[in-house]
Amino acid sequence: MINREKYLLQLLNYKDTKTIKVITGMRRCGKSTLLRLFKQHLLDNNINEDHIIYMNFESLIYDEYKEYMKLYKFISKQIKSNKKHYILLDEIQQVDAWEKTVNSLAVDFDVDIYITGSNAYLLSSELSTLLSGRYVEIKMLPLSFKEYLIFDAENKKSIDEKFEEYLKYGSLPILFEHKKNDLIFNNLLIGVYNTVLIKDVIERNKINDIVLMENIVRLALDNIGNIISGKRISDYISRDGKKTTHITVLNYLKMLENAYILYPVRRYDLKGKNYLKTMEKYYAVDMGIRNAVLGYRNVDRGHILENIVYLELLRKGYEVCIGKYKDYEIHFVVTKANCKKYYQVTQIISNEDILNRECRSLEAINDNYEKIILSMDRSYILDRNGIKFQNILDFLLED
Repeated sequence: MINREKYLLQLLNYKDTKTIKVITGMRRCGKSTLLRLFKQHLLDNNINEDHIIYMNFESLIYDEYKEYMKLYKFISKQIKSNKKHYILLDEIQQVDAWEKTVNSLAVDFDVDIYITGSNAYLLSSELSTLLSGRYVEIKMLPLSFKEYLIFDAENKKSIDEKFEEYLKYGSLPILFEHKKNDLIFNNLLIGVYNTVLIKDVIERNKINDIVLMENIVRLALDNIGNIISGKRISDYISRDGKKTTHITVLNYLKMLENAYILYPVRRYDLKGKNYLKTMEKYYAVDMGIRNAVLGYRNVDRGHILENIVYLELLRKGYEVCIGKYKDYEIHFVVTKANCKKYYQVTQIISNEDILNRECRSLEAINDNYEKIILSMDRSYILDRNGIKFQNILDFLLED
């Protein structure tokens, strides 16, 4: 197990508190490994194994405890002293009414609770009400490029070559369990995608029109970084003779969001200082899955880079939205505490027309917040009129 240090540190920051730690993210992004890493950390720091209760509900070993009262009784019997016990529950959403078990354990015993789940229903409004003020969500993503380099340390290729592989194969940790091979990786990625689509979307939401769902997810993946709407998608699908409504499309997109396949980004009017109600952008959780679904192709590179930057901004802890200022679009407006920044993302800025276009959007904004253009270029020119230029790889590798 290779350490996902950033996420492990987040768990350690809340260790030995009554706050319930909820780790969320798409299947196979590394949640189970993180939980096992945390268990090993406890053992390495002299926590008796008898005081660690670890259950993975994807294993049939625990199949009989997928009912909240049976689970509560089982865990209660494992708590044999007044000393603190650590409860680690992996893929907890498979337990019916699991939140009742977790809530009662937190009330009845001296326990430190960690749970993982693979869909956003884990933190539904009912759960938020039941555990109000007593949980923290740790949002887990596939490997950052910095983590990817650690996992890929034995590969002697250059960083630029590894970045091309990162764009092509994506960043799911499961890939590193296998020899690099296009066919093997494609089969693995399609397998992960189908599992998420079937278990976390189709079965959970009892979808009957599977073909429509597949069409919608393919269209969304094919349009990462483009402004889209439910009506545009429904009109496009209807042109092929399959009738649907924009309401159905929006519902299906929400299901894909809840399964962490897609990440929607709202548009914010910087002049009017309000969020726009329509025309969002969507980004994919992983480039490898997108490439496996749509086919490997070296097109739309600008939007692919935009997707990579978006995910990295989330990893860095920013709230992210798309900026609209008059007739201009700012790719990302990011905020964190009292910090605010503007980002434009493009493949190159060595082309004068592209440089002027990207700068024009940022120059139109009349404030003193940091403005940055990210590209694959390297240049001795580091700024223009207060706008900073940064190489995308440098951005991905910085602390």
